[in-house]
Amino acid sequence: MHKTFNTDGYCDPELHYMVDLSSRLQKIKSMIDHEKYFAINQARQYGKTTTLTALANYLQNDYNVISLDFQGISYADFQSEQNFTAAFSRQLLLASKNLPKDIKEELTFYATGRVQEATLSMLFLTLQKLCQNSSKKVVLIIDEVDSAAKNQIFIDFLAQLRFYYLKRRQIPTFQSVILASVYDVRSVKRKIRADEDHTENSPWNIAAKFRIDMSFSVFEIAGMLQQYEADYHTGMDIPAISNLIYEYTSGYPYLVSGLCKILDEEISETPNYPTKSSAWSIEGFYEAEKTIIKEDNPLYESLLRKLELYPELRSMLYELLFHGKPIPYVATSAYMKDATMFGFIRNENDTAVISNRIFESVLYNHFLAEEFAFSKMYDIGAQEKNQFLVGGHLNIRRILEKFIEAFHELYREEDEAFLENVGRKYFILFLKPILNGIGNYSIEPQTRNHERMDLVIYYRGEQNILELKIWRGNAYNERGEKQLSGYLDYFHMKKGYMLSFNFNKKKEVGMKEIVLGDKLLIEAVV
Repeated sequence: MHKTFNTDGYCDPELHYMVDLSSRLQKIKSMIDHEKYFAINQARQYGKTTTLTALANYLQNDYNVISLDFQGISYADFQSEQNFTAAFSRQLLLASKNLPKDIKEELTFYATGRVQEATLSMLFLTLQKLCQNSSKKVVLIIDEVDSAAKNQIFIDFLAQLRFYYLKRRQIPTFQSVILASVYDVRSVKRKIRADEDHTENSPWNIAAKFRIDMSFSVFEIAGMLQQYEADYHTGMDIPAISNLIYEYTSGYPYLVSGLCKILDEEISETPNYPTKSSAWSIEGFYEAEKTIIKEDNPLYESLLRKLELYPELRSMLYELLFHGKPIPYVATSAYMKDATMFGFIRNENDTAVISNRIFESVLYNHFLAEEFAFSKMYDIGAQEKNQFLVGGHLNIRRILEKFIEAFHELYREEDEAFLENVGRKYFILFLKPILNGIGNYSIEPQTRNHERMDLVIYYRGEQNILELKIWRGNAYNERGEKQLSGYLDYFHMKKGYMLSFNFNKKKEVGMKEIVLGDKLLIEAVV
């Protein structure tokens, strides 16, 4: 039986195609060897559980590993020390094999939930004995600690871990403790005394920084595809497909596996891609990318729900996407930390950028969908869409001509500041119904700024490059033409398009052609 690509929970190397985790497991073990207590904080579906499961197996020859999951502890279990101690003891009994008889008896005693003296202090005395009597150093791994982070009992639990860590030279305790979650438990605070409103300390300030990259590299993606290729012999260009997958996902584990799963199970053996060989191609990849963007899945739901809960986060993402506003990455900023924690952005050269192209497209679609119902530009694009298709090909020149006409008709009375902010968004609104789910577009992140943004428009296997920019004089315009020409070289294309928003009163609205060497640039001026 062949393996499959998995996007639902833990990945099993016996059942699923997986990247080789050995390198990061070795790095994590090094932290454990050095007695580090640390938290693995990653966005949803970033492979935390898979990594922790693999880590437990990786460590078993050297350590006694206790691996727990706080999803198995209910909200009610955090309402008292007695409840929590009972729930924790039950998990520990299920997770651990060959417990010493006295330890097992004590945990069984606590697990009934009817023992009044079953406090955290008593639990930790039992854990201390467990560490003392174990033939190997003990490592404690707890997954999904998010569910506990807001509960005082959990904060007290962290404080006990901290106490034993600081006393580890005097009393036996865990070699290492690893907590995994989306939310950063290092930032959990507790009042020192109830009457001190402004004095706080962290019960987890002993945690070491976890700097190991959990995303998949191009090399790791290629290794996973080589496993697949050994089973199916598609003849795919593994370096090219691996690079494309990484380019669009930035190695986000769920998205990497999701694209591969779509290629294998949804694109392959369809009328347009009748074999696996035809599916695992550049064209097949773009079909898969279009499919995954349109999915309604728990990851996207979780992301988009955060936009409602965090207005500052929403505003920042909107600025990044539609205005191209460069936003410095400030690690101490609360909303910047939230955006990173949830997986929206990453730090690139001290600037905040959207984490990957797929999330970028999902966010564009989300923001634009809020305007479909009342956008006149969207309505015009929808009404006129049939005239932009010629023999199954997208006529970009005609799209630009019609956009100029519509934009001038609708917005000629608006002031410059308004149009600078919305011009590019209105073009995307105009383009969206024309592509009609058959085509797609992506925005090249390295070209997006306040004045320039490059779109790559995909339609039935064809690509077109369109630069959207704001006119800043002839010198700037000529520089933009050369930049676009260089960009066409990158895509091995001879023709490109420019849409210039020119607010000079003496401008010449319309279309013109510019020849630069062997390149033809078709420019539309609004």
